[in-house]
Amino acid sequence: MMAAPSRSSPAASQYHPVLRALFVRRDPAVMGVLNITPDSFSDGGRFIEPDRALVQAKRMIAEGADILDIGAESTRPYGSKPVTADEELQRLRDILPAVARLGSPVSIDTMKSSVAAWALGNGAIVANDVWGLQRDPDMARVIADHGAPVIVMHNRDSVDPAIDIVADMVAFFARSLDIAANANIPRENIVLDPGIGFGKTPEQSMIALARLDDLSQFGLPLLVGASRKRFIASVSPSEPDQRLGGSIAAHLLAAQRGAKIIRAHDVAETIQALRVASAIEDKR
Repeated sequence: MMAAPSRSSPAASQYHPVLRALFVRRDPAVMGVLNITPDSFSDGGRFIEPDRALVQAKRMIAEGADILDIGAESTRPYGSKPVTADEELQRLRDILPAVARLGSPVSIDTMKSSVAAWALGNGAIVANDVWGLQRDPDMARVIADHGAPVIVMHNRDSVDPAIDIVADMVAFFARSLDIAANANIPRENIVLDPGIGFGKTPEQSMIALARLDDLSQFGLPLLVGASRKRFIASVSPSEPDQRLGGSIAAHLLAAQRGAKIIRAHDVAETIQALRVASAIEDKR
């Protein structure tokens, strides 16, 4: 049976300490993206070498990133190549522990429970599962065993332009929360992510953003990662590294609709935009 959506949020004091630290302020926290892959859609290959990855991590921390999200397998919807757990771990071994030693919280972006287990034992504090606990049957147990917060992302095996994407997200998250409850993952350790660009047409990604507050029925914090996504090019034709303006526009709207974490490649620019928007709101 699917867990029924809840309209009540956990009390702030109940959140996992990492999440509580992110949510104490008014503006959303910013998660910096560190892809150590050869084929990520935006920056594939740029940071696969340990030295370059560490430099980029330090840069994002200096720019104000509240948490770093490290991924060693591209999950882009088109053209990504699946990798084995061994290959994913090989990419992570010389990078993730070193980044964790910098002192900022680290999230592991993986869909494999064995990779999540290793990462959570070697410096990562948060698990970010692009299949929302529904792909690897052991993922929920691993996360529960480590007492880690988890980002549960909505995803689909295929794009269907005919569906109501918000209704699909609601049903998906209800299933994910049922899995989490059965694995004894505390509700206050869960963040929901609408999965912009995953299993969605560009129009559906924009609908998901426009109706983000529909997900408030779950009473859980929301993460939005619209950074450099393809839907931006459907409105304003552009390559991934030319989508900063669209990324910021989407993230500002997401913040207005309740997003508590913004996942971005361009950390400094995103933080500046959020702070300026907040300062302007203060003058109303």
